[in-house]
Amino acid sequence: MIDLQTIRAARDRIAPYVHRTPMQRNHSLSKQLGTNVYLKMELFQKTGSFKPRGAFNKMLGHLDEVRGSGVVAMSGGNFAQGVAYAGRALGVRTRIIMPRNTSQNYLDATAAYGGEVELADSITGAFQLAEQYGQEGWSYFHPFDDRELISGHASIGLELLEDVPQLTDVFISVGGGGLMGGITLALKQLKPEIRVWTVETEGSDTLGQALKAGRLVEITPRSLAKTLGAPIVSEDALAIARRFGHRHVVVSDREAYQSLRLLMERAKVITELAASCTLAAAQRAIGSFSPEDHVALVLCGGNLSLDTLVEYRTLFED
Repeated sequence: MIDLQTIRAARDRIAPYVHRTPMQRNHSLSKQLGTNVYLKMELFQKTGSFKPRGAFNKMLGHLDEVRGSGVVAMSGGNFAQGVAYAGRALGVRTRIIMPRNTSQNYLDATAAYGGEVELADSITGAFQLAEQYGQEGWSYFHPFDDRELISGHASIGLELLEDVPQLTDVFISVGGGGLMGGITLALKQLKPEIRVWTVETEGSDTLGQALKAGRLVEITPRSLAKTLGAPIVSEDALAIARRFGHRHVVVSDREAYQSLRLLMERAKVITELAASCTLAAAQRAIGSFSPEDHVALVLCGGNLSLDTLVEYRTLFED
């Protein structure tokens, strides 16, 4: 769908504006899983998630247009910050439509990056309002169903294999599917034998339900992993997962929290549930790896407030 030339061009385009995030082998997790485990620290990306990669690629490809029209986007958190940050860096006005129940830390960060935040009553309402602004002349950036965004996210796949050429497996969480789709397309064109594990949490398993049904399925997300809260995956994501996915794993919010705590204690990083769920999935698949395998967990974001972390602890430990 997206060739390597396009992916490499996207990486070159966004390179001045984003971090090349580190890839670290973790001794404790490697010992626990009986293989070689690496953490792709995308939570150290600018704004705390992978989203600026796609936002910059899209914005830079239409810079004259968007400087004139402004950009409108819908997001419950990380894409909001990515678009706002890119807009500030490139001199583009951004208006971000966010659901009213969005955590305050996401609202505050988006505004601090220069985004004009407007609230809607629901995720559906936020999509509708953003699309309405698009019809009125703003440039509308869909949060995940966009091949220019996917091409930007695919740059992570290039970095994975540059850092660990012997990579055998990668675990990627799925919201709308843009991250998974981009990384998978890059990896499979460079190393077709690599195994891609797609991961969701219970209550936000739009891809899982689509894979079972053989078609897109719209849901009302109810997982605590809010940044996986897309109501539906893109058609491209479903096609990529069906063609290239090795196995799909759905874990509970409790498992994702337990993995969040383990990452905090052993790797010294605090992630979102949308990232820690990849470790929970790898633990579910513990018998699938040999000591000679090399397994990467994509830690896609770390925008977790202290208040939310305390809420998780109260819910899952008290």
